[in-house]
Parts: sequence; C-alpha cells; structure tokens
Amino acid sequence: MPTATHTAIEFTHYGPDRLPEIRGTLTEVYTEVYAGQLSEPYFSVERFEKRLTAHAARPGWGAVVGYADSQVVGCAYGSPLPAGTRWWAGMLRPLPEAETAEDGTRTLALFELMVRKPWRGAGNAQLIHEELLAGRPEERVTLLVEPAHPKVRALYERWGYEHIGDQQPFPDAPIYATMLRHLPVAA
Repeated sequence: MPTATHTAIEFTHYGPDRLPEIRGTLTEVYTEVYAGQLSEPYFSVERFEKRLTAHAARPGWGAVVGYADSQVVGCAYGSPLPAGTRWWAGMLRPLPEAETAEDGTRTLALFELMVRKPWRGAGNAQLIHEELLAGRPEERVTLLVEPAHPKVRALYERWGYEHIGDQQPFPDAPIYATMLRHLPVAA
C-alpha cells in the first residue's frame, strides 16, 4: 500500500471533451469509495454514471484527478449551476429567491470529491478540492453532505463552508446537508 504522507501529488485537469478518457477512472474511484452503498438504487454505479454523463454535459464542467506515482489518489468534479437549475428545488426549507437565482456563472456545484482509502487522512481531499476551485470564475461553491458523516461536514466547515439547510435532491436520495462557501474574487 502506498503511504499518503510521503508521496507528492500531481494534478491533471479534465474538461468534458476528455470525459471518455477518465470515465473509467472516475467510476473505479466511485465504486471503491461507495462500496458499502452500491446496493442502494441511488448509489448504484449505473445511477452514478448517468449523473456523471448529465453533469459533464453542462457548460463549464471540470474535473481534477490527483495522481501519486501514477496511481489515482482521488478526484473531484463540478460545474456551474445553470439558470432554472433544480439544485435548490429539493430544499426542505426554501431559501430566499435572491440566494437561489442562478445564471450559469454564479455558483459551482461540487458533485463529487472522492479520495481512495490509502490516501485519506493526510490532507489530500483538501488539496484536490482546492485544485478544482483554483481559477474558477464563480463567486461561490455548493455541495451536499450526508448527515450520517458529521466528520465530513465538520471538515468542510473548516474549509470555509457553512450549512445553509437540508435537501433531498431526488425521491430515493438521502437527505443531505447543503453547504455553501464564497470564493475569493478573481483578480
């Protein structure tokens, strides 16, 4: 097993045109990270691949994969929320319209941030996360966290996210804590 603390990570950025090149990698990491939940319909590999295809079809979609000695450490991907997005529709308590108005440039939705087990606990999730956000033009980023993972939520709070409410994005999805972080203004 590789050691997470002694290997430098190199990042590669991917756009939608390169999804075929990394689809298998993203699916493999997803299968490993969500192994205990794959029997649930919402978390099945088939549903993940459908979500991935839909997400990557959005303008501005981007992914980052971290590599250490040519092994995949983890990955993250997201895209800007378009006008008319359903992202905010599942909120259990609706947010003010001013907070949910999207135009395709305001808010980046971080759909997945996954780190393989050998590299967890060494700060690699934050490195991958920040690499994805670096240079993004959006003013804020949002993500969802399962309430069953309070340590993950606390980690995001340390990274500057705040909990703005809960949502259930699909009828068979769990209820998620919705997190939001404002990004620095690009120079």
